[in-house]
Amino acid sequence: MPNEGALSDAGVTSVTNVATAEAASGTHGAGGARRADVLRSMRASDIEPYTGLRYLSKLFRMMAILLLLVVIEETVTGFYRFGMGAVPVLLGVITRLLVAAGLLWGVGDLALLLIDVGHDVRAARILLARQLAHQAGEAHASLTPVGMSTVVAASPTADVAGGPGSVAAAD
Repeated sequence: MPNEGALSDAGVTSVTNVATAEAASGTHGAGGARRADVLRSMRASDIEPYTGLRYLSKLFRMMAILLLLVVIEETVTGFYRFGMGAVPVLLGVITRLLVAAGLLWGVGDLALLLIDVGHDVRAARILLARQLAHQAGEAHASLTPVGMSTVVAASPTADVAGGPGSVAAAD
């Protein structure tokens, strides 16, 4: 699978590059620096290689190949020593070995599937972190500083005594 690492690593790198650029430009002030730190720490936790699963997959596939070699050796030895009289015994032995080899190969494929699932989960975590960071940036920009009051403009039909649209001070 030639692209499996490219997509996830590229997505994580772009998150880090965006966070670094925002922190360097100071576009979000102190909140931007905190946001960049959160995104960088997320990158460190998300880039954990699946080398153990890759080795496990290779191990199971090599065991399956070894069993196929044993099938060939068993067949040759059986025919060499017993001739056609070995066929009934060889059919049972070869069937069991082929089934075991197929199961081992399938387990190796399942390990690769787990790697793909891990990449999908990693991509979903990165997307979620991006969305949360974007929402946190919007919420930070919309907040007013503490201790400042805002004045709501009165509508022309509002009554001065406190009806809807009247002049009010909010804390």
